Amino acid sequence: MSATVTIPVGLPQVARETTPEHPWPLRLLNAKIAEYVSKMSRLWVEGEIITLTRRPGAKVQFFTVADLEDKAAITCKIFTHALPEGIDSGSRVVMLAKPDFWTGNGTLSLHVDEIRTVGLGDILARIEALKNKLATEGLFSPARKKPLPFLPHTIGLIVGRNTKALHDVQVNARTRWASARFEVREVVVQGPTAVQEILPALAQLDALPEVEVIVIARGGGSVEDLLPFSDEQLVRAVAQTTTPVVSAIGHETDNPLLDLVADFRASTPTDAARSIVPDVSEEYTKIHQALARGRTAMNSLLERAQADILTQRSRPVLAHPQSLLQTRELELNQLRQWLDNNFDRLLTHHTSAIESALAHLRALSPLSTLQRGYAVLRTESGVVTGVNMAKPGTALIAQLHDGTITTTVTSAERTTS
Repeated sequence: MSATVTIPVGLPQVARETTPEHPWPLRLLNAKIAEYVSKMSRLWVEGEIITLTRRPGAKVQFFTVADLEDKAAITCKIFTHALPEGIDSGSRVVMLAKPDFWTGNGTLSLHVDEIRTVGLGDILARIEALKNKLATEGLFSPARKKPLPFLPHTIGLIVGRNTKALHDVQVNARTRWASARFEVREVVVQGPTAVQEILPALAQLDALPEVEVIVIARGGGSVEDLLPFSDEQLVRAVAQTTTPVVSAIGHETDNPLLDLVADFRASTPTDAARSIVPDVSEEYTKIHQALARGRTAMNSLLERAQADILTQRSRPVLAHPQSLLQTRELELNQLRQWLDNNFDRLLTHHTSAIESALAHLRALSPLSTLQRGYAVLRTESGVVTGVNMAKPGTALIAQLHDGTITTTVTSAERTTS
């Protein structure tokens, strides 16, 4: 513990008494901060080592520990003999350390007395807790997963630099579909900086309209190697993409949280290549099979139609259409004969009736009477039926059977009965 800092006479004795006219010198402030920090006790702190380069022969090793969730970091120093082998960049550790403030440049650091790696069981427990949390939020729900396109225009690919995963995905995809196009982003896929490199690559590919599917791929590795792919930031970023995402991390037995949030999980990068593009030979086979089924169905349809036509043609009305006409012709002839016979009979009957009526009419006709020497006398007002209608001097018309005679009455006498 450092000695108490003595404040020179004439300066404010506490910080709250400083004014623009009576400020503290910077060296005094740094000394007071160092005094305060030195009073802090040792404590256990947890974080992830992001920079550690061992210096052979040096008594003290320097490294940086970060909390990636909140993006906080601090420089640490430890005596070389106290730094165990196996601890390196990317290791998650707990440390017994004491805060230390360096007044020369005003930096805060941790002086580490003991350091231990966090056990794998602890890491898995934290991943499991995060898994349950995200599942409760619905990020792993099948309902929110987007379908993969049948044949993507361009495939977005996020892989490690100079890794076999890049080769596996591209070669296997182009073996299946030779014209497959890729938009590749090579990033760090292991260690503390992996997530910070994957996130912008993911955002860039998601923003490209021609990219219709994004594959995040890397080969297998230990649980620690695959930790970036269970990072909460990355999982949430994948859930928010509008482009379908394929997870192809590790081997069949590896299950980072990225597998659960991705729209499709491929067991390996090679499996991802098989899933994102169709196999051209398989598609040709399917086309040929579909054509064969179509021909079979068409032939069957034609055969059924031909059988229906033959059945229809075998019916009497189509097989011997003239027989129907012959039957109707016979019926028509019979009707015509019946009509002729009945017409003649009726004509004869009515002719006889007319002749009989005519004879009777003629017998009753005045013309017959006139032919026997009688005449009908008429005046301008009508037929003369009495002597009183033919006064002397009256003009009379005598109707004979073959004409008329005009005469004048000279006298008229009524006879007595």
